[in-house]
Formats: sequence, structure tokens, C-alpha cells
Amino acid sequence: MIAGMERSILVVDDDPAFRELVQRILAEAGLKVVAEADSAAAAISAAKAIKPEAALVDVDLPDRGGIALAQELAALPWRPRVVLTSVDPDAAGPDDVRRSGALAFFPKAELANGTLRSLLASD
Repeated sequence: MIAGMERSILVVDDDPAFRELVQRILAEAGLKVVAEADSAAAAISAAKAIKPEAALVDVDLPDRGGIALAQELAALPWRPRVVLTSVDPDAAGPDDVRRSGALAFFPKAELANGTLRSLLASD
């Protein structure tokens, strides 16, 4: 990423209100949500079309588990950074994160902290 440019983020969550909230949180952190998806299928389609640099993925999606989706996203040729999230703070453990290729798991209640920004924006 070139200094001063915003990192592009794909937000994957089936709750439109949560996607809107995350977009505001990430914008305040200097990150740009370039696409949103409400399912794993929509996320893969958007990722292949837009090639985001990072993705924030809900563990509980209506059509497929977010952990499996994270694994597929992390394996894409441009290797987007993936962070998992859930309302359930125990939805993904360290083994799930490692297996999925994600960088981390954050409970949704903790998303506003600076660590999320550093994970999604780090070069």
C-alpha cells in the first residue's frame, strides 16, 4: 500500500445495521469499505471482482460458515488480510483462526479498538 492511501476493506455480515456501523468505525480509522456482502457466496463474488486488500468476516453467515469463507478469502492470489468477528466472544478459538488463515478473531463488542485498524491496515 502506498503511504497516504486508504486500505480497501470487504465487510461480510448478514446484518445490514452492523455493516453500516463497521463502515463508520473503519472510516474513522482511515480505512475504506469498498464492498459489503451479506453471505459467503456474495463475499466470494465481490472479492474476485474488487480484490480488496482486507476483509472483516462474520463467523455466522446464512449460507456457509465464516471460518471456511475466511480460509477461501485468505487463499486468493492477492492474499487479502482477513479478520473474523462474531457477537459470540467464543465463536472462534485460536485453532479456528490459524486453520482459516485469518489474522485474528474479534468479538463484535471490541471492534472499535485500535487493534482492528492495525490488523486490517498493516502492510
